Amino acid sequence: MSTKVSTSAPVEKGLLDKLFHLSAKGTDVKTEILAGVTTFVALAYIIFVNPNILADAGIPKEAAIASTIYATVVATLLMGLWANFPIAVAPGMGLNAFFAYYVCGVLGLPWQTALGAVFFSGLLFLVLTLGGVRQAIIKAVPMNLKSAIGVGIGLFIAFIGLKNAGIIIADKATFVAVGHLTAPEPLLACIGMILTAVLIARNVKGAMLIGIFGTTLLGMIAGVVAIPKGIADVMSFTLPSVGPTLLQLNIAGAWQYGIFSIIFTFTIVELFDNMGTLIGLTRKANLMDDQGNIENIDRALTTDAVGTLFSAIFGTSTVTSYVESAAGIAEGGKTGLTALTVSALFLISLVFAPLIGIVPGFATAPALILVGAMMLAEIKHVSFDDFTDGVPAFLTVIMMPLTFSIANGFAFGFISYTFLKSLTGRFKEVSIFMWLISFAFLINFYMRLH
Repeated sequence: MSTKVSTSAPVEKGLLDKLFHLSAKGTDVKTEILAGVTTFVALAYIIFVNPNILADAGIPKEAAIASTIYATVVATLLMGLWANFPIAVAPGMGLNAFFAYYVCGVLGLPWQTALGAVFFSGLLFLVLTLGGVRQAIIKAVPMNLKSAIGVGIGLFIAFIGLKNAGIIIADKATFVAVGHLTAPEPLLACIGMILTAVLIARNVKGAMLIGIFGTTLLGMIAGVVAIPKGIADVMSFTLPSVGPTLLQLNIAGAWQYGIFSIIFTFTIVELFDNMGTLIGLTRKANLMDDQGNIENIDRALTTDAVGTLFSAIFGTSTVTSYVESAAGIAEGGKTGLTALTVSALFLISLVFAPLIGIVPGFATAPALILVGAMMLAEIKHVSFDDFTDGVPAFLTVIMMPLTFSIANGFAFGFISYTFLKSLTGRFKEVSIFMWLISFAFLINFYMRLH
């Protein structure tokens, strides 16, 4: 018996190493799983936020929960197994709001027709990916802008964390202001941030995860987080049904309505939102070489396109790569095993949805803030010596948090780079793709205003 046990363990480890190339990337099973758990905890809020938004579009709440989880499971599984990226894929924040409050709200379209538009955008993603257009666009991005994108994403997710914690709040006079720091939630978030930062500084493994659960526990002690009182507060075997939304997309309706501007907006925002996220996260995970080439980018982009098709089929808005994956990457996640762990935990969450709901936003906020701080290290790769490089980089960085959109930061960076270089006589530094992308953004801005 002892001989069988001793020989089976290396085989199992070898299979995982062969599938995810763990040794080649300088990681191990424990680190990857821990990174996956960290990303999941930072991202689990989507299970509750996205269904609430979709419900405002008329989608049944229970089906919205199920479609959100299933779309995330399938897309993240593909990202892990096919692209071998430590990145989670889920319905995108911003895109879901556009789906619910503009397409279904302002325009008054049925959610089934809106899902048809999501499906068409997924097909367009796939065509652009298989044709090599999306990959060519990524290669066309100058290295200075690629580095700036990572910095901008860092500020963006730090801003999200500060907002979720209540450390910053909306203000009519100054737009943003310091929140009520003596209130329980912001105060606990500040304590959690200090706790997590100390653990990171002392190189404690799982610092992010310990900080999240520690902050949640403090919230229970302070009486602002519900304490589980029974098994029903922890798990439920009555799984939410996806039946009411499964295959309910109205493709013909979307085509007949002629919603080109809607499909274009879904496509352009998702294209550059996802591209910006992938560039920032892959650089953070050391999957980008010195020339700016990203390993397995073709597979990652194909996964994104296929995931969008599945999201429409299940009955949720467009999926995208999530910046919260940076939390897991910061914990050492480098391969698809991290994504596989996230996918498995989302599937399990169907049973443990009540327990997941206990972790509040202010408990995950410190992780987002500190990951954002760590991503600012990319600023050392941004050159401001040349004004025609520095201004686009600056606009890329600053517009992401100020417009609450990665895609908008990308747009300002691209457009300013293209015109600054061209108007100063440096046409050779602007590729045809830079021109096409810049005009695509300008067209998108015009459509959004009209």
